[in-house]
Amino acid sequence: MRFALTCYGTRGDIEPSVAVGRELLRRGHEVRMGVPPDLVEFSQAAGLTTVTYGLDTQAWLERYRNFWTSFFGNFWKVQELVGLWREYWEPVAQCWAEMSMTATELADGADLLLTSQSFQEPAANVAEFYDIPLATLHNFPVRPNGQLVPSLPAPVGRSGMAALDWVFWHMNKKAEDKQRRELGLPKATSPSPTRIAERGSLEIQAYDEVCFPGLASEWAKWDGQRPFIGALTMELTTDNDDRVASWIAAGTPPICFGFGSIAVESAAETVAMIGDACARLGERALICAGGTDFSDVRIPDHVMVVGPVNYAAIFPACRAVVHHGGAGTTAASMRAGVPTLILSTGPDQTYWGVRVKRLKVGTARRFSGTTRESLVTDLRRVLAPEYVARAREIATQMTKPSESVATAADLVEKFAICPDKAWLK
Repeated sequence: MRFALTCYGTRGDIEPSVAVGRELLRRGHEVRMGVPPDLVEFSQAAGLTTVTYGLDTQAWLERYRNFWTSFFGNFWKVQELVGLWREYWEPVAQCWAEMSMTATELADGADLLLTSQSFQEPAANVAEFYDIPLATLHNFPVRPNGQLVPSLPAPVGRSGMAALDWVFWHMNKKAEDKQRRELGLPKATSPSPTRIAERGSLEIQAYDEVCFPGLASEWAKWDGQRPFIGALTMELTTDNDDRVASWIAAGTPPICFGFGSIAVESAAETVAMIGDACARLGERALICAGGTDFSDVRIPDHVMVVGPVNYAAIFPACRAVVHHGGAGTTAASMRAGVPTLILSTGPDQTYWGVRVKRLKVGTARRFSGTTRESLVTDLRRVLAPEYVARAREIATQMTKPSESVATAADLVEKFAICPDKAWLK
């Protein structure tokens, strides 16, 4: 069979789709993939035929961070927020036409189009144009539900998420109307998530059911349309793994820090904060650089800074993991069975912070509101015996990565053959 995959976002957003694509390729299928320009090499290294899809992620990452930092810290400054949002959204909106063209080329002759959570709309329109099955990968619950914000009554939570779908649809409406007009499709009269669900698309929930108790029961009415499979990752080894493992073995287990693809505002201040907090606690620190350049920063003796590492190998050897709250990193820390501290920058990361707190495997706060004192307090909290024990308990309920990838591939294979999902019933 022939599969087309379109995926947009950072490395953490892309890897789940690449993992599925690689497994489909291993099974003998033809796979063609579209990813942001700066991640084409990553996808090609997995053996996938890859083309550019949208803009380079660096065109918007810093603006994304600045908007949400201001939103959570100065939400009353409406005019400033509007300006920051327009600045952030300008390059993102430019992606739409290019994505439509690329997705149309990739999906020509395909048996199924698989797309990621970000920018699912252009792909959904292309799947509708070709009248082929559409499958989406979600790394947290984006469809209206009553579980995402547990502090709200379920009906209020569902209504709020449905309202946001309408808001985002109207923000993108001009670009989407243009795409649908060029494809010869009728003008849309409802948000894309509603249309995707009503079309009977397969909406794969690429995270563990244990993270959102009650969600599977709430979505049972969709009759298998939203299966939970666990987080998708390739658990890739890196050139740094052996060196890091040796450093860990030479002393006490460290606390691991990682901040994902979005660079922190000040590398020097971040290292100083981490170094001081860990020194006060008598701990060592391992900092995974991610999108931040630490090359010109003085590194204390009890701190090690490295580039990419295999989280599956390194996290279990650490006392705790402190990170930005990306879906993949959160899943890796929970699978490792160590306590987690999430220091979030965006709303999806904040959601994962809420889940970590409710599961009692760690705690969370905004990165922009983190200080030396709060970091010491938070680390003392998550290193307490009850959090360590709870983290180990939850780890036993997490899906193994190999099982998640195999299940995802099984689902899209079967859906491509039988899109009425009779095999799910």
